[in-house]
Amino acid sequence: MSTKKIAFLFPGQGSQSVGMLNTFSQNQTYINRYKEFSQLLDSVLGEALSDLISNGPDDALNLTANTQPAMLFAGYLIYQAWLQAGGVEPDYVAGHSLGEYTAIAAAGGLQFHDAIQLVRFRANSMQNAVPVGQGGMAAIIGLEAQTVVDLCKQVSAEGLLVQAVNFNAPTQIVVAGTQQGIKALCAVAKQAGAKRALELPVSAPFHSSLLKPAADQLKRYLDQVQLQNLRIPLITNVDVIQQTSSVALKDSLVRQAHNPVRWVETIQYLVDQEVQLFVECGPGKVLTGLVKRITEVPAVSISSPESIQEVLQLFE
Repeated sequence: MSTKKIAFLFPGQGSQSVGMLNTFSQNQTYINRYKEFSQLLDSVLGEALSDLISNGPDDALNLTANTQPAMLFAGYLIYQAWLQAGGVEPDYVAGHSLGEYTAIAAAGGLQFHDAIQLVRFRANSMQNAVPVGQGGMAAIIGLEAQTVVDLCKQVSAEGLLVQAVNFNAPTQIVVAGTQQGIKALCAVAKQAGAKRALELPVSAPFHSSLLKPAADQLKRYLDQVQLQNLRIPLITNVDVIQQTSSVALKDSLVRQAHNPVRWVETIQYLVDQEVQLFVECGPGKVLTGLVKRITEVPAVSISSPESIQEVLQLFE
C-alpha cells in the first residue's frame, strides 16, 4: 500500500437509487456483511427499508424519512466493504449534509444502530419544520457564489425569504427558502446571466434559517445520543475545520441543520492538507463530479465490489 494522503467523502440526499446496493447483496464476498447490516437496519426502524432500497418504488425511497437512513446505510456498508477488502483507513473524512453523519459513523463516532435512529429523527424533524408546499430549493448554475448571495439578499429585502445554502462548486450554488422566494430568486438569477435556475424536487428548505425549529429538536435528541470522539478527523460542513471532539461535533451537527454546507471550502481545505486522492464512498458520483470542478486533485468513487477493486489497485 502506498502512503498517499486520502480523504473519504460521503454523499447525501440526491444520490439514492433503487437497487443501489444489489451488487453487494448478490456478491459472495460481501453477502454476509450485507445481510448483517440490512437486518440491523430493518430491526432498528421496525420496517423493511432494505426491501425498499432493493426493489423500490422510487417515490417511496425518495421520501426524506426513507432517503436519509437509506443513504447512511449505503455509505456505511460500502465503507465496511472497503475495509474488508483490505482498504486503508483515510486520513480525513467529510460528508455532504446528511453524509456528515455517515462520515462520523465511519470514523467511529456513532454506532450503526444509533446513527440510523438519529438520521430518521433528523429527517422527520426537518420535514416537519416547514409545512409541505411552503418551502423549497433551487440550483443556480453559472453564477459566482457572491453574486448568488447578493441576489438572495435583494429578494429577501422585498420580504421573500431565500438564502444560499449549498456552495457545491464555484458556480453551482443551491438556494433554499419559501416557495415565493425561490421563484423570485430563479427569475432574477436568469436575468443576471445564470445558465440554469432549476427548482429541485425536495419537500423542505434544507439548511436555511427556516429549519431552526428542526435544529432545536435535533439538539434535544443529540443530548441523549452516545457520540464518541472520532479516530479520523472530520472536516465539518458548517465551520470547515478539523474536528474529532464528540462535544464539538454535536454542536456542529445542530448548527448544520439551519446553516449552509460549505463544500467548496471543505475540498479546498483538504487540498491544503496535501490530500492526494479523494474517494467518494457511497452510491452515485455526485461528489466526485463536484471535486473535479473545484480542484485538479484526482477523485474516484466506490459504489460496487468492482469499483472497490479498481480503487484498491491505486494503492499497490
